[in-house]
Amino acid sequence: MSTMTMPARLAALPRDHQVRLALKLDAVVTGVNGAAYLVAAAPLEDLLGLSPALLRGVGAFLVAFAAGVWVAATRAELSRSALAAILGANALWAVGSIAFVALDAGSPTTVGAVWIVLQALVVAGFAGLQVLASRSSS
Repeated sequence: MSTMTMPARLAALPRDHQVRLALKLDAVVTGVNGAAYLVAAAPLEDLLGLSPALLRGVGAFLVAFAAGVWVAATRAELSRSALAAILGANALWAVGSIAFVALDAGSPTTVGAVWIVLQALVVAGFAGLQVLASRSSS
């Protein structure tokens, strides 16, 4: 039986596997979030204070982005340019989400504003994880 902790096990993986795992995690969480916006846009309107049209548009984008991230993560050759584009998109999403709340764009409810900020932090976390994985030495 191994006594390695989960972070130690992840660090023991080859760099390529770490990056792919980080990308796949990003793709799954992003895809589920996007699907929820597509399927439950109307019920989420009251909770988040955002229009169903906005939620559906964001949901469609997130599902498409998740599919692209998954494809990049599963290609035989992991493209540096694809990884850079994903990192850039994640950073832009995180900053844009914070700006959306700060500017009171869309007039989200308090719950909606908290959700958007939490979502921005998760996306920034994915970007950080992907950067760390891509820079780790194996």
